[in-house]
Amino acid sequence: METKKLKVFIAEDEAVILTSFKLMVREMGYSIAGSAANGKDALEKIQKTEPDLILMDINLPEKDGLSVLEEVNRNKVIPSIIVSGEFSGELVDRANEVGVFGYLLKPIDEKQLEVTIKVALRRFEEFKEMSDKHENLNMALKERKLVERAKGILMDRFGVKESEAMKQLQKKSRDKNKKLAVIAREIIDAEKLLS
Repeated sequence: METKKLKVFIAEDEAVILTSFKLMVREMGYSIAGSAANGKDALEKIQKTEPDLILMDINLPEKDGLSVLEEVNRNKVIPSIIVSGEFSGELVDRANEVGVFGYLLKPIDEKQLEVTIKVALRRFEEFKEMSDKHENLNMALKERKLVERAKGILMDRFGVKESEAMKQLQKKSRDKNKKLAVIAREIIDAEKLLS
């Protein structure tokens, strides 16, 4: 994520602090995707603007910041930094459950905010990488299960050994220029029709 094009959404109910955050964010070279002074507006605007990062006060009118982020993250995880004038173990636990990438205590200076944004963005990149790896592993496992099932079908139907069934699948895959899992799915579907 290129920092100069980073769009930051800011939710803060105190006008002076909101203005201060906007100035700091712009000073860092980022753009403002939008802002809100209450949780309900924040949720609506975040869904419309799709920011790259969210800076969210915990204590917002109408809907608290953590509830907003919880709802946002159900649809699409966006790196977020929570801002609070108070600290408690419960708030930290809830922030972790919701999936925030940073927690700042007021008053906040520009250096604190800049460092926290950089760390949050790095953590988000790591999160995406792990999420992609997890998805790829799940896909590989599903494909492997299909291949195993198809091998079993070939072994039963033609009385061949497992290695021969695998060779047949691989040959069919090469001949048809299709992935092994696609060939396996076709065999499984054909078996269902014949059963």
